[in-house]
Amino acid sequence: MTARRSPLAMMVLALLVEEPMHAYRMQQLVREREKQDVVNVAQRNSIYQAIERLRRDELIRVAETTRAEGRPERTVYALTPAGRRALDAWLAEALATPAREFPEFPAALSFLPILPPEEAVRRLDQRADAIEARLREREAALGAVDLPRLFLVEDEYQLALLRTELDWVRGLVADLRSGALTWSGDWLADWTGAPAT
Repeated sequence: MTARRSPLAMMVLALLVEEPMHAYRMQQLVREREKQDVVNVAQRNSIYQAIERLRRDELIRVAETTRAEGRPERTVYALTPAGRRALDAWLAEALATPAREFPEFPAALSFLPILPPEEAVRRLDQRADAIEARLREREAALGAVDLPRLFLVEDEYQLALLRTELDWVRGLVADLRSGALTWSGDWLADWTGAPAT
């Protein structure tokens, strides 16, 4: 059975390259290093589920179980040789091969004509404002750290994506406002053959 690659699984394995650790320490490091922008750890038990899958696939192993007085039992995990080989292979593939990803925004854009153009402008303006705020926040955070560039390349990439998306959304809004891009129920009915709404 081949273990399934995921950003969270790669994160867990990469953390265990540093040293054996327990799940709570992994969660702390994800927060401290602001990796929650790189991997989805929104659910509190996400890391625990990833750990269990990696353990089942024999990519990590239990190194020890400890219990400090008045504390819950903690299981410390370590990387196995198979886990290191899997991580190396996953990283090589993820770096070299663009993945087919299905983010929500392009899907929403494909259904844009369902909204009236004025509503689309209002919603896209909201998106542009949110992207701009996020961009300022990330630029400020990045400017406040003193780390070698090697440890910031994923942040640079995300900033580049945010800047590009912001420019593109603003251009789309400008086209909608100018009438260069528009639609109506009658136009859609003529184009698609569907009844006008």
